[in-house]
Amino acid sequence: MHHRTATAAVLGVTAALALLALPGCSPSAAPATTSGSDSTPQQPDEKGDAKRNAVPMASAQLRERLLNVDDLGAGYTRKPERPSGGDDDVTVLGCPALEELGADAATGSGGLDFPHRAKAAFTYTGNGEVTEELYSGAGSKLSDGTGRIFDAMTGCPAYQVLAGSTPIDITTQEIPAPGLGDERWSHLLTFSSGGAETVVKQTAIRDGSVLLIVSGSPALVDRHLATALRKATATG
Repeated sequence: MHHRTATAAVLGVTAALALLALPGCSPSAAPATTSGSDSTPQQPDEKGDAKRNAVPMASAQLRERLLNVDDLGAGYTRKPERPSGGDDDVTVLGCPALEELGADAATGSGGLDFPHRAKAAFTYTGNGEVTEELYSGAGSKLSDGTGRIFDAMTGCPAYQVLAGSTPIDITTQEIPAPGLGDERWSHLLTFSSGGAETVVKQTAIRDGSVLLIVSGSPALVDRHLATALRKATATG
């Protein structure tokens, strides 16, 4: 079988490799919240159309809205940005939807191929990581692109990737997502490699023309998701 390759930007792989390397990082379950990976819009308010059709923010504006160590609290250290083009190739095995989607949609170190984006990653006291990605664009494009990737990943309950020469077994589980924003998606990914295992939670929230993705240690994602969304969508 021919397997197409993508960069390590395939959602969750970069975070998982980092977490697998952390000593003492054990899987933890994420508590259920309100609704599942729910792409059904909430009832629109009087600002709904304005939000959805807002002019996309530039990448520089998005960077200003990322969480920083002051927002996160004690014990967090921001990770240096990876050099452009420095990601290992990732070959997807056993999930045709991701084989196709990875090569077409993932670029550089970002998870989605949207031009306006920003990203920050943090370690927490050597025992966990959390990564925030922000994108801005037309609401319909953000919705379609995110939905395709999450559907592809949860549509393959078990598959494998080769990150460079490292094989990683992955299982996926769609889980309830908090009732935030206009659309939301969430899943758990269990990564196993070389006898080590870890769980990465990934939750995406679209609010108008802004898409927020927070991934990493489940407890850290739960702790900082709402704060990240408030900062990303603040007005004035």
